[in-house]
Amino acid sequence: MPIDLLVELEPIVEENLNRHLSMAKEWMPHRYVPWGCGQDFADTEEAELEAWNPDTAPLSPEVRAALEVNLLTEDNLPSYHHEIAARFGREGAWGTWVHRWTAEEGRHAMAIRDYLVVTRSVDADELERQRMAVMESGYDGGDRTLHEAIAYVALQELATRVAHRNTGRRTGDPVADRLLARVAADENLHMVFYRSLVDAALAIDPSAMVRAICREAMAFQMPGAQIPGFRRKAIAIARADIYNLGVHWNEILGPLLRHWRIFELTGLDTSAEALRDELALFISQLQADAERQADLFAKAAQR
Repeated sequence: MPIDLLVELEPIVEENLNRHLSMAKEWMPHRYVPWGCGQDFADTEEAELEAWNPDTAPLSPEVRAALEVNLLTEDNLPSYHHEIAARFGREGAWGTWVHRWTAEEGRHAMAIRDYLVVTRSVDADELERQRMAVMESGYDGGDRTLHEAIAYVALQELATRVAHRNTGRRTGDPVADRLLARVAADENLHMVFYRSLVDAALAIDPSAMVRAICREAMAFQMPGAQIPGFRRKAIAIARADIYNLGVHWNEILGPLLRHWRIFELTGLDTSAEALRDELALFISQLQADAERQADLFAKAAQR
């Protein structure tokens, strides 16, 4: 009989939802914003005093790029909510999790945008134009199976946590560092929730889950890749060692694959074994590419 993973995981979702609620701490986005730094923006295009000047912005261009990408990624929350509600449903423990996750994620864009606008760290007008463009394009998760969806979100939540945390550390601003550490703490709890679902799915349907993990690990892409100017910003972020191939392997993909013991599992079917072999080759290439990228960045820095 085919396994209905949505039904099989329901009690695991309820258990992990209860654990999540016991661990999640209430926090107020407005208390992480330095409101005293703020000033009015001009209400006419001709006014020059309030115009944004990149030369006086308090953050480096690399950190600014990271914060823009992080924020614009968070902005697409309505699309993400639609994706997980369509896959997980709106009833029972699954539905409760969908709404709780969405409510927690909504705080992130609020706080980061308020910080950036109040401190004039970015061009607020251009940021708003990009927000409109990103949300108009939306996000489409494709035709992932439930196995693939939970593998992807486990990877994505950890990647988001690392991106926020590394960005905060490189701001040079204790206010921004505190804010992004708080956002990263939310993302970590979300990652733990989804990682636990993958744990359970590996026990319930191991071959299908291994296939899903392998596919998502090899095809992984952050949901903000459609942001205007993403490639240019991603290169700046990579050079700053906020998120690059080395970070992706050492802090996201490697730790999760080790946690799930992907290369130690036995009793898999032929197709799962074949995909696992492909994953091993992919990892070897990823590690080589990460070393090459780090070497190129180091040489460029010396020049």
